[in-house]
Amino acid sequence: MSVVAAYLYSAGKPVESVSLDHAPVMGNPSDFVWIGLVEPSEQELRTLQVHYGLHPLAVEDALKAHQLPKVDVYGDQLFVVARTAHLDGDKILYGETAVFLGPNHIISVRHGSARAHTELRSHLEAAPSLLSHGVDYVLHAILDFIVDGYLPIVETIEEEVLAMEDRALDTFLERDDIMRIFHLRRELIRFRRILGPMSEMASRLVHLDLPCLDAQVQPYFKDVYDHVRRVEVMVENLREVLTSVFEVSHLLESQRQGATTRQLASWAAILAVPTAIAGIYGMNFRNMPELRTHYGYFVVLAVMASICGLLYLRFKRANWL
Repeated sequence: MSVVAAYLYSAGKPVESVSLDHAPVMGNPSDFVWIGLVEPSEQELRTLQVHYGLHPLAVEDALKAHQLPKVDVYGDQLFVVARTAHLDGDKILYGETAVFLGPNHIISVRHGSARAHTELRSHLEAAPSLLSHGVDYVLHAILDFIVDGYLPIVETIEEEVLAMEDRALDTFLERDDIMRIFHLRRELIRFRRILGPMSEMASRLVHLDLPCLDAQVQPYFKDVYDHVRRVEVMVENLREVLTSVFEVSHLLESQRQGATTRQLASWAAILAVPTAIAGIYGMNFRNMPELRTHYGYFVVLAVMASICGLLYLRFKRANWL
């Protein structure tokens, strides 16, 4: 059975459990039914469609579970789709939560979500004065619960990116590090594709005159919108940091290679002098007047050492050694 919880609430307190074919509550707006489903069958949703007047198109969307975040209006009911996200190892996995909102009922349908609404429901039931606002406040709580799950994902990736940035300043990035950078960038790009529609959906709930949303509760959705925007900005900043980590690592690597090349060139220039002099005196021609000089060997060694010393000091002063 995919029904996690189904209760009738009155004045913010659970009164009794209900079945899927329970008759809709009429009259007092503080009395409503909240049904929570996980991976429901088509038959279960069709039963709810008959008894709660759910629109067929909304039911089809809830069954397929491949929708971007959105808000649809069907008469006096709302159909809201939000995307959940959680970090599984080094990948961000996504789920979907669809919410049917009527004057006296709210039906949540979860697909692929790693976080159950049990804790959320208990938290709301502990504050009857807030829950008594009705179904629109429950919708706000569900969306806020989903968006709050985004922040730990970004913070975890942020810690890894900062550690990677420190390593890039100290040593060369290995192939695995570079592959990790591109993997994280891909994950953040996909996450950004979800955050955009989520932000637009929250904005619609704040600014549009929609059925089932009381004017006193509507400002609460501004908090959801602000949280989505905050995560959106953090994701964009992380993408820029990842790009800068790769660029800085590339520049530092080029700089280190350039320094090594200059050192090798400097030593080659220093060693070229004694090599050239030794090469000349190693030609073994018969008529080389310097060969009979009594102190010629020591003079040549002194000249070679002096020139090498001068070149060494010159390159050392130029920071090439």
